[in-house]
Amino acid sequence: MDERAVRIIPRRTPESRAFAADVERAMAITPVLNRLTYADTNAVRALFEELIGGVVGEHFRLIPPFYADCGRNIRVGARVFINQNCTFYSLADITIGDDVMIGPNVSLITSEHPVAPSQRHVHLQGKPITVERNVWIAAGATIIGGVTIGENSVVAAGSVVTRDVPANTLVAGNPARVIRSIEGE
Repeated sequence: MDERAVRIIPRRTPESRAFAADVERAMAITPVLNRLTYADTNAVRALFEELIGGVVGEHFRLIPPFYADCGRNIRVGARVFINQNCTFYSLADITIGDDVMIGPNVSLITSEHPVAPSQRHVHLQGKPITVERNVWIAAGATIIGGVTIGENSVVAAGSVVTRDVPANTLVAGNPARVIRSIEGE
């Protein structure tokens, strides 16, 4: 991971106040989004685009409810499907490639606090998440900041991904580990 992509927000700074404003904005948008149904495709798309401050790729589909801390820094490719009850914390960038399927109850969490007790309340830190093309993230998986999930890979249900996933592999467990290659299947 490129260390320049790590975002650090010290407490009591203009940057932390801006992040707090983004959180408030997201907390106003997501309840409206979450009152929509599966059939409200265009309204879901419009509110999601408002939340992320950008345009999603063609044939995007999201089933509410959906949860986000600030919504900004999320980029979504074409033909992406996000199932219900997902949580995206995007202090740092979340980039989702084309043809990605994200199962229910999946969490993509870019933010973390320092481990040292003396530093825990000093700043918030974000590391980006990249989900490359044609990935399937199964139900209940958690992806931690600083991770890239390689093209065509599968993250098994309930897995916790704490490090990069090579392309064309199946990973599972907590922490997730490579189970096998899925090339040529």
